[in-house]
Amino acid sequence: MGEHAVVIAGGGPTGMMLAAELTLAGTDVVIVERRASFKLESPRSRGLHSRTIEVLDQRGVVDRFLAEGKTRQVQAFGGVPMDISDFPTRHNYGLALLQSHFERIMSGWIDELGVPILREREVMGFTQDDSGVDVALSDGTSLRAKFLVGCDGGRSVVRKAAGIEFAGWDPTTRWIIAEVEMEEKPEVGLRGGGGIGPAEDGRVGVTLIVPDLDRSDEPTLQDVRDALIRVDGKDYGVHSPHWISSFTDMTRQAVAYRSGRVLLAGDAAHVHAPMGGQGLNIGVQDSVNLGWKLAQVVNGTSPASLLDTYHAERYPVAARVLRNTMAQRALGATDDRSVALRDTVMELLRMDEPRKHIAGMIAGLDVTYDLGEGHPLLGRRMPDLDLATVDGPLRVFELLHSAKPVLLNFGEAGGLDVAPWADRVQLIDASYAGIWELPVVGEVAAPSAVLIRPDGHVAWVGEGTDAGLRDALTTWFGSPGGG
Repeated sequence: MGEHAVVIAGGGPTGMMLAAELTLAGTDVVIVERRASFKLESPRSRGLHSRTIEVLDQRGVVDRFLAEGKTRQVQAFGGVPMDISDFPTRHNYGLALLQSHFERIMSGWIDELGVPILREREVMGFTQDDSGVDVALSDGTSLRAKFLVGCDGGRSVVRKAAGIEFAGWDPTTRWIIAEVEMEEKPEVGLRGGGGIGPAEDGRVGVTLIVPDLDRSDEPTLQDVRDALIRVDGKDYGVHSPHWISSFTDMTRQAVAYRSGRVLLAGDAAHVHAPMGGQGLNIGVQDSVNLGWKLAQVVNGTSPASLLDTYHAERYPVAARVLRNTMAQRALGATDDRSVALRDTVMELLRMDEPRKHIAGMIAGLDVTYDLGEGHPLLGRRMPDLDLATVDGPLRVFELLHSAKPVLLNFGEAGGLDVAPWADRVQLIDASYAGIWELPVVGEVAAPSAVLIRPDGHVAWVGEGTDAGLRDALTTWFGSPGGG
């Protein structure tokens, strides 16, 4: 039986990001993945939103992704496009990048980090006790770990074995999705509850509603023909499918993200229709919230109760995504009343405040963890400011490359004492002369200091004193002087 600190079931975007976070924090981790390689049969997700791009920037790898994708305004709500080029972030755009390419780049990164992957194997079940988890694999072997994290998708074996309810709503609609070749060129655009558009290598991407909601077998080229005829009256001589699949608007969320030593992230914790392209993004962000916390618990720095903040913080984020995707699905209906509703929403989204509110949500830039009353920065993502320090100019995100927390002191040098946490927290004396501005919120008062968690969210804000700093350091990074 192999032993590891953490076993991750599933090596998709969520599992790879979590493995990277744990490895950066010095934690022994292994991924169990059913696929023989990182290659995907279909491209799946088609891009990254602004906050996910920021997260990759925080770890110093964003350029790898930007080099292979196309930056553009990808945000939309119910098919209504929204521009965030005026948002106060270095990455005020989305990135058109197929999941197949995202996973290839991620795979290269975790390979550099030395993350081991057990391929062509699956987690089949587990038993847990007070000191760890015995994880049964499909090849008859088993692993022993301190924690098991299910990143194994919407049909998660880990979630089911843990007995965690997957509450929510049954599907109302099924779509067929395919990349195909066509003898005739169709008009690109939205229709049939989906649309037709260009794909890679001259192929055509088709996403259309199909009538057979309860069908369980795999769709065929004939199904693509039938769907095209339903919306356009012709099949354009469709042939040579690169891949064909289907999806529904089933909407469900795990009622708990943790059961003892077993946790869930990504699609294992929440599934929804792909409206707005949010699924991959919130899965990656789940991992960045969980990784440093789990590492500190494994390493004995923090008590296991720190893991309860993972559910407390990430459950509301996914719940809101579930609701906004259901709302977008409702706007996508083609009856007269739904069209009238969509036209009204379109009018609203042309106004500044509604646009900022909804676009901030879709892009993930407005996520606020409830850390109590205080400065508007508290619980929000830290802006990537251009700082002046004794070591020269630095960006905030550069300080997060190592996934260690940072205390930025904008007051008198030496005015803050973090000596008991010196091995865990970087203390940086810095100055910043510009305006402090947050997406959606707008301009906020300049703080005298900020404590930034490894996930880039602000854990404490100094407003002229160090009141509350020791409590925040203890809460998030363990007792002074040790675990």
